[in-house]
Amino acid sequence: MIYQMYQAQADIMDPFRLFARNSSTLLRSITPGQPYGIALRHITAALDVFGYSGTTHKRPDYAIDDVQIGNSIVKVEDEVVYATPFASLVHFKKDTGRKQPKVLLVAPLSGHFATLLRNTAEVLLQDHDVYITDWHNARDIPVDAGRFGFDEYVEHVIKFLEYLGPRSHVVGVCQPTVAVLTAVSVMAEDNNPATPRSMTLMAGPIDTRRNPTKVNMLAKTKDISWFEKKMTDVVPWRYRGAGRRVYPGFMQLTAFVSMNLDKHIGAHVRQFRSLAAEDKEAAASHREFYDEYLAVMDLPAEFYLETVQRIFMDHELPKGELKYKGRQVNPGAIKKTFVFTVEGERDDICGLGQTSAALDLCSNLRPLLKRHHMQTGVGHYGVFSGKRWQNEIYPLVREVIEFSA
Repeated sequence: MIYQMYQAQADIMDPFRLFARNSSTLLRSITPGQPYGIALRHITAALDVFGYSGTTHKRPDYAIDDVQIGNSIVKVEDEVVYATPFASLVHFKKDTGRKQPKVLLVAPLSGHFATLLRNTAEVLLQDHDVYITDWHNARDIPVDAGRFGFDEYVEHVIKFLEYLGPRSHVVGVCQPTVAVLTAVSVMAEDNNPATPRSMTLMAGPIDTRRNPTKVNMLAKTKDISWFEKKMTDVVPWRYRGAGRRVYPGFMQLTAFVSMNLDKHIGAHVRQFRSLAAEDKEAAASHREFYDEYLAVMDLPAEFYLETVQRIFMDHELPKGELKYKGRQVNPGAIKKTFVFTVEGERDDICGLGQTSAALDLCSNLRPLLKRHHMQTGVGHYGVFSGKRWQNEIYPLVREVIEFSA
């Protein structure tokens, strides 16, 4: 009943948070003189921090309105070009006639929306025609849409790559690196004409036996029945997905926050001080991050449990035991796709060596078509977001795509 308890708590607190947000907006418009000005700013700041502290199940906008290409600013519009009950293929259409390499950006299905990769897509758009896998919130997917497990995820990646067509490229970030490598392996073995020319795998759990992190070790402390009983629940009756068993997004968020609790508490304390000091730039930066971070989505339970079992417990891919729809997955079939792996020095979610393991699995790929980069000074999110991603990692990704185009 954990989902029902969470929803009941949210239903109780949401009106108070809405009141706090509206009150902070009203008080901010009042500018009394001393001695009440400082006290009023502190009250307003406290209301603001509380008002925006709750989770939401609504996907934020991508909000990529334009991008610089050369010396020109080009308008960007995101549009759904292909859809299933479980995902949409979103194309960032640019107002330009310039032809650029097509790139499929595969987002994680791990409790946050694909908009978490907004900065990843924004940077890629400078030189590429970008599409992204926009996974749907499982609590909004009716039960009669069927199951969605690991095989269905891989199937979606293959279908999306086929939509992009020949000579495209794929970038997998974090969790989907295993599914992306599986999809490309199957496509290569089938001589599928849409097999991508390059595959970039970033900060993903290809082989979690290497330098296991706290996240990896958790999967080893319990059996899969514990995860099914304790970590999954049924969507409440009032949502479209009522009756569907899911891994609730708020549970994944709780796990991430608990890993760095001091960091998140400190961030909210700094936000209070920024608001009280009327530091609008710092306050806006905090709000932008947490508006995204607190937007959560539920995962289909079968996908979550199969991911825990097959990737983190049994290590099926690196052990050569992974199957897709009953057929053996063989990364050795990849012979023409450039494989580029990227890891972060301080990544506490995917340890060093876990992603680069893909290069060993692609045993029949010429050394010329293999490359690895370890980015110093960044954690997990720094691999695909922020200044290091834009200035140091992205140029290498662009180079790989140009070489293999």
